[in-house]
Amino acid sequence: MNKIYPSAAKALEGIVKDGQLLAVGGFGLCGIPEALIDALKDSGAKNLTAISNNAGVDGFGLGKLLETRQIKKMISSYVGENKEFERQYLASELELEFTPQGTLAEKLRAGGAGIPAFFTKTGVGTIVAEGKELREFDGETYVMERALVPDVALVKAHRADKSGNLQFRFTARNFNPAVAMAGKITVVEVEEIVETGEIAPDQVHLPGIYVHRIVLNATPEKRIEKRTITEKGGV
Repeated sequence: MNKIYPSAAKALEGIVKDGQLLAVGGFGLCGIPEALIDALKDSGAKNLTAISNNAGVDGFGLGKLLETRQIKKMISSYVGENKEFERQYLASELELEFTPQGTLAEKLRAGGAGIPAFFTKTGVGTIVAEGKELREFDGETYVMERALVPDVALVKAHRADKSGNLQFRFTARNFNPAVAMAGKITVVEVEEIVETGEIAPDQVHLPGIYVHRIVLNATPEKRIEKRTITEKGGV
């Protein structure tokens, strides 16, 4: 089975449509699938619900889809770096399901593992727990959280072989493996594609069974979210 597609647009062809639940890997701008996000924007798909730790920044990452109003709802744990995200939410133009960061990661991991729900102490006694089932275990109260299983998952990895086995690079791994496992269809953007077998088995971070489509983006922009430098002689 050939998993390699000639472009990001071709990799999304036939699988992206209006009203879908999508998950997008990355943390801030680190490890985001830049080419796939651009292709999603160009697809014109609208009324999307996007699962992502955040929405990038204004004009980059998922921020592009907020500007075109293709996203109707975000399931996220952080808003702060995107002024348009904040503006739309405060103006009631965008639905937002705030989710604690660890809970968001576990919702995706559980979805990928076939676990429909789990109990956590995080959020008990706050608005996070409103309308959800509470249960007591060993004298402590826990809230039940449902797993997330997106229709399409968009992922960034450093390297893939032709079978879809993936390697991630340092902190760019972040949410990407959990997003990849959770998706019903997973599309991965990589910087390098090698022959099957060239990645040593113990160096495979995610097996190819989770990967349906691969697209090469050998020269991503990799924009830095906040550049911090130290002046000469500074502390």
